[in-house]
Amino acid sequence: MGVVTAADRAPKQDRSRATRLKLLEAAVSCLAEHGWAGSTVSVVAERAGVSRGAAQHHFPTREDLFTAAVEYVAEQRSTALRELPAQDRAAVVAALVDLYTGPLFRAALHLWVAASNEPQLGSRVTELESRVGRETHRIAVELLGADESRPGVRETIQGLLDMARGLGLANLLTDDGARRERVVAQWTVLVEGVL
Repeated sequence: MGVVTAADRAPKQDRSRATRLKLLEAAVSCLAEHGWAGSTVSVVAERAGVSRGAAQHHFPTREDLFTAAVEYVAEQRSTALRELPAQDRAAVVAALVDLYTGPLFRAALHLWVAASNEPQLGSRVTELESRVGRETHRIAVELLGADESRPGVRETIQGLLDMARGLGLANLLTDDGARRERVVAQWTVLVEGVL
């Protein structure tokens, strides 16, 4: 038996990372499209083009897979938000609303609903949502150039994020883009007035 070197391991580690990434992306897509009940490890593995055994190697439980998937996409969205160029507040408000009207929000919502009925998932999702919420709030403050020491600013930023979440929820049933644009424009005026 030969000696395995770091160079020999690198391709295996790269394949492992690629498999994990495929599983995470497939899990988010499945959750957004089929909800919790229709998103099993087998369905995700098939969509990712890997075996069920490979999926369970990376994520021993269904809960591990789906919480990791939503966390992964939330981190990607946070990174994308942080990389937004300096721009006017209207563009920032629109970008924040976009966070809650896409597939990540749909997937996260399915996970939240499942967590409300499944205790083994509940604490994990609550912790994840708390962390993602704090990070999104921090990024929003940064992008909007908000001074939270001023009265009402913190509440206005939180209200903006809550409004965006509500628009995302409404978007699950119908795409009401025209109404959403008017609401976002009005929130931009409110944010400008407070900041």
